[in-house]
Amino acid sequence: MNKNVIVAQSGGPTPVINNSLRGIAETCKMYPGRFGKVYAGWHGIEGVLKEELLDLSAQPDEEISLLRVTPAAGSIGTCRYKLKDHQTKDFDRVIDVLKAHNIGYFFYIGGNDSQHTAFKVSELAAKKGIDLIAAGVPKTIDNDVGDSAFELIDHTPGYGSVARYWSHIIQNANEENRGSAPADPVLVIQAMGRKIGYIPAAARLADPNREMPLQIYLTESGAGLEEMADNVNDQLNKDRRCIVVVSEGFDVGAIGEVKDAFGHTSFGSSKASVYQSVVNYLNHNGIKARGAARGQVMGTDQRTAMIYASTVDLEEAYKVGQKAVEIALNDGNGWMATLLRNTGSIYSIRYDKVPLEKVALSERFFPKEWITREKTDVTNDFIRYAKPLIGEDWVSVPLVGGIQRFARLQPVFASQKLPKYTPEAY
Repeated sequence: MNKNVIVAQSGGPTPVINNSLRGIAETCKMYPGRFGKVYAGWHGIEGVLKEELLDLSAQPDEEISLLRVTPAAGSIGTCRYKLKDHQTKDFDRVIDVLKAHNIGYFFYIGGNDSQHTAFKVSELAAKKGIDLIAAGVPKTIDNDVGDSAFELIDHTPGYGSVARYWSHIIQNANEENRGSAPADPVLVIQAMGRKIGYIPAAARLADPNREMPLQIYLTESGAGLEEMADNVNDQLNKDRRCIVVVSEGFDVGAIGEVKDAFGHTSFGSSKASVYQSVVNYLNHNGIKARGAARGQVMGTDQRTAMIYASTVDLEEAYKVGQKAVEIALNDGNGWMATLLRNTGSIYSIRYDKVPLEKVALSERFFPKEWITREKTDVTNDFIRYAKPLIGEDWVSVPLVGGIQRFARLQPVFASQKLPKYTPEAY
């Protein structure tokens, strides 16, 4: 009897996350002699705990295909629920659900915390002697999974698309700032990235020749507000305008932080914002130009806007999902599918595997050597690293009646076989 499959995801979404889901679903379907039904945990591991399993095998092929151009996590949901060591009831419940539905394969899509969940499930299965293969599928716009040497993973699916988003947003912002500079000479734009600066760094891709009056402040730069103000005024003396891209994790003092279930600061839910603190500081202390500093924060659209998705990112997200299935077929339990860059001037990658225990809870910071001495920019080495990831063409999104046609999965769920359960951390 074939074993069934559960695929789930957690953490913040990306424009291409559903392509990894599609890669898993379609590849499992290619091996009817190995895989039975493919279920999706409805809202990640929470759906597994609640025994809410969406039947992907019952979905029309057209809807599964449309996952390619369907952004974010609306199709099967995501969560920010963490399986912690002391939550023994949760672990027992996971085992009960896996047994009840004859699950032999568990694929978890996500970042470093999600890979930890996949690792815990793989470890638990081995400990309990359960015939289960757990595999991780990398995903995060933050690009912070892995190691500083880029030997575990070169980049995470999702990052190429958010990098493309920022390269375009900054181009447009520059055009606006050129026209409004007499009244608004300084534009401060806040980018996602709690402690790790790959997202704000991508702003440089808008201007690789450094022709814009653009300054970029990563959390890792170590700069402060006073130093930033001096740099901005130097730029104003030179160009009479300045665009400042600042990481949401840039140190401006207390902003009434709110933490999520993983213990990370949720800047979108906090009482104040980094960009507003920067704007206030610049205007209070004075800028060397007529007019005032103004600011804006880009929201969750940077991780959900399909129109900005990178075609390179879409392809890689799909193939890393396929690779996870290949690993499950050939290599067994406890691996994460990964992408490694080949050497040479022509960009190419290969798909491989790394032990889940090496990437679980990993945290890769932006390399110090990729930050300029002035702390206001990133180096050409970063540009060479990131530029191939954003692609060179627009993704084609089907329109019906002038609006985007996204996948709409039917609410067909597996019959529940166990008593109702409330996750332990609720």
